[in-house]
Amino acid sequence: MAKTEDPVNYLPLSETTFYTMICLVEPMHGYTLMQKVKEISQDTVQLGAGTLYTIFSTLEKEALIEMVSESDRRKTYKLTSKGKQVLRLQIQRLLIMVENGQNIAKFLSQ
Repeated sequence: MAKTEDPVNYLPLSETTFYTMICLVEPMHGYTLMQKVKEISQDTVQLGAGTLYTIFSTLEKEALIEMVSESDRRKTYKLTSKGKQVLRLQIQRLLIMVENGQNIAKFLSQ
């Protein structure tokens, strides 16, 4: 990622990164996060351990998440304030996309 301090430079987030960050609004460890992503994405996204830990590493390096505890090799992460700002911007982008999609959907059904 290696972006500047402007949160806009992290956008757009990949789908897997978006779901990871959504889950880390509250502190969570990897296995629980993988289960939650599967649930909230309605089984459309399933994270493998390798993918998840690559995402964790990248997000931690960019200071978008931070480790808050470690116990028995189980690391718990949460969003930083910078991570929350990036997530808010991504959600705004997605809302615009949904609005545009809804506006055009009526023409697609004709």
